[in-house]
Order: sequence, then C-alpha cells, then structure tokens
Amino acid sequence: MSISSGIKNAFTVDVEDYFQVSAFENDVKRSDWDSIDSRVSRNTDVILEILSQHKVKGTFFVLGWVAERYRNIVEKIDKEGHEIACHGFSHKLIYNQTVSEFKEETIRAKEILEDIVQKPVNGYRAASYSITNDSLWALDVLVEAGFKYDSSIYPVTHDRYGISDAQELPHLISSPSGNELVEFPLSIYKILQYHLPVSGGGYFRLYPYFFTKYALSSINRNHKPFVFYLHPWEIDPQQPRISTNPLSRFRHYNNLELCESRLQKLLSDFKFTTMNAVLDEMKLL
Repeated sequence: MSISSGIKNAFTVDVEDYFQVSAFENDVKRSDWDSIDSRVSRNTDVILEILSQHKVKGTFFVLGWVAERYRNIVEKIDKEGHEIACHGFSHKLIYNQTVSEFKEETIRAKEILEDIVQKPVNGYRAASYSITNDSLWALDVLVEAGFKYDSSIYPVTHDRYGISDAQELPHLISSPSGNELVEFPLSIYKILQYHLPVSGGGYFRLYPYFFTKYALSSINRNHKPFVFYLHPWEIDPQQPRISTNPLSRFRHYNNLELCESRLQKLLSDFKFTTMNAVLDEMKLL
C-alpha cells in the first residue's frame, strides 16, 4: 500500500545501453558502440513489464543514438502509454561540448523521437545531469529547441555533476538570456546542511532500501513530489563487465543483483506517474 498520502511522484527511466554511461567514456569509444552487443531492448522490456504489473506510467528519456537504431523501443514505450522525452543524442557531457555541437545534437535527437511518436517531445535530461554552473547556457538551447521542461540539475556536490545551491523543487528557471523553462531537479534529502542525493540510480543500489524509503517518504510528508530515475542496465546483473577504474567499476556494478527487487518494493510503496503529469498537476506546464 502506498505511503505517499496520495502524492504522485515522477518515475523516470534514462534509456541508454550499459556501455554508453559517462563512467566508461574513457574505456569504450563511441566509434565502437555499433559493434558491441546491445542489451537495451531486453532491459527496457523488463522495466516496461514491471511498470505494467504495478499499473504505473512513467517518463522515458531516450538517447537519440538508441532511438535511431532501435525505433521499436520508442514505439513500444509510447504504445504502452508512457511519456517519451529526450536524453540527448551521444551521451556526451554538455560542458564538454561547444554550444553549436550541443544545439545540433539536441535538435537531432528531438527530431528523431518526434518522428517516431508523431507528437511533441516536451522534456529533456542531460547526460549525467551535466547542466552545471559551467553549462547553464544549455538552458537557452533547450528553450530554442522547443522543450517545455528540463530535469538535469542535481542540487548536490559531485565530481561529475551538480549545482549545490540549486532550488530543490520543481520551479521556473531563468536561462542566462532571460528565457524561462520549467526545471524538475533531482531529489535530495537534507541532513543538516548536507544535500544527500536520493533520486535513484546508483544511490538506489547503494543505500539500504529502508533508507531510500524513509528519505523519499520525508519529501512526500512535506506535501511535495519527488523524481525517481533508473537506467535499463541497472536491472541487468548479467551484463558484460567492462574493464575500468575502481571507482567507475563500483558505481556501475554495485548491487545490480538487488535493483529489480528493490524496484518492485518502491513501486508498491509510492505512487508514480509521468513527469509531464506531475508538472501539470503543479500548474507549471
């Protein structure tokens, strides 16, 4: 039974393959992606089946590279009533791109997705939440491209992402040029002044489930929605192992075998819907 007092939270999936994560960018060349055995279709199907069992609709931020090669994945997600959103094209960190490069690949990814589903794609999420203080210019590109909301800012301190003093709840954000866009930041749990990331992904696998449940429940007890995210590869403990540095190995492979069972618990303990629906309910869209 849900413990969220009727509050619906945003369930999101970042659709990318196991070898495309930012942690492996120095270990796997993008030019080799086409030659690596893909598991993204199978793993996305597993997540879709779990969501169907729990009668939950979510938002799938699909990588343009994946959509271009596996159109059927996008079609199936859309057919089952979930929201399609954009995860960029190449999974390259924004602050490692030029403005023109980011603009070109973002528009390309959006057009691929919209061609498949034949409807507007309103939401965007950056690779590894790479809209930081050094890449806020990306918000202007997103507005220009026609996105209605973004979910790329993590109000934490981290070696790869984060704006530690960013607002914690969905809000209108102003771009450097003065344009406005709705931002749905990744969720945190405050311990005194420390911002602990609790939105999902590797943190969901790292923390004991009872703590994740407690932290997310605290957000709902304050009558606010949270956003949860997961990647299809996180419910796939049988995926091939990639040789990498110890930190990246830990972040990627830690507790993969526990993730699916924890996901089943999460979907039973909280109420979820699409990100678009949450923002609409908050009258931000």
